[in-house]
Amino acid sequence: MNQEALWSARYRDAGEAYLFGTEPNRFLAHRAELLQDGHNALSVADGEGRNSVWLAEQGLAVTAIEISTVAIEKARRLALGRKVDVRFMQADMLAPGWPPAELREAFDWVIGIFIQFVGPEWRERQFEVMKHLTRPGGRILLQGYTPKQLEYGTGGPSAVENLYTAQVLREAFADWDIEELVEYDDEVNEGTGHRGRSALIGLVARKPGGPAATA
Repeated sequence: MNQEALWSARYRDAGEAYLFGTEPNRFLAHRAELLQDGHNALSVADGEGRNSVWLAEQGLAVTAIEISTVAIEKARRLALGRKVDVRFMQADMLAPGWPPAELREAFDWVIGIFIQFVGPEWRERQFEVMKHLTRPGGRILLQGYTPKQLEYGTGGPSAVENLYTAQVLREAFADWDIEELVEYDDEVNEGTGHRGRSALIGLVARKPGGPAATA
């Protein structure tokens, strides 16, 4: 089963409910003030729209990339209900030649929330795509699970190699300005997909260059 079919089946099986809920990820939401240092944002592997819709509510011009057509349909309904505009795009961020030229270095913020559906062999490519999307002086925000999450079993991948450590993220963004890198445990309540005590890691990193980086 390909990734589109796999994720569409998961989102379809949730029925009218939203698999990961309709509220934004807490690590992202707690940085609402910082997000105002930018005009637009792109959310990768956005799912059913909980994070992209919230970003639009903060006044940002938002683009959301998602591989599942079922998820995008549900995200559109969420945006309509919350009366915000989000540009939803169905795309595989790992496809050859992606992102298209129109999206390269186009965003002040590139957001990746629990995008650990790939192992180390694809993670470098995943981060490379996110870096290409970010304008000079713009930022990437990541939220993920650490290997300790396997002890909790409250969401996320079951493969330890897919999970982040501080060292993995420091090495991946060694040529960027890491403004925040935190590991912590917290209670997560995001639909039925993420619920309970969780081992989390959060990153905010700024791309070199651009006026924001030299101000």
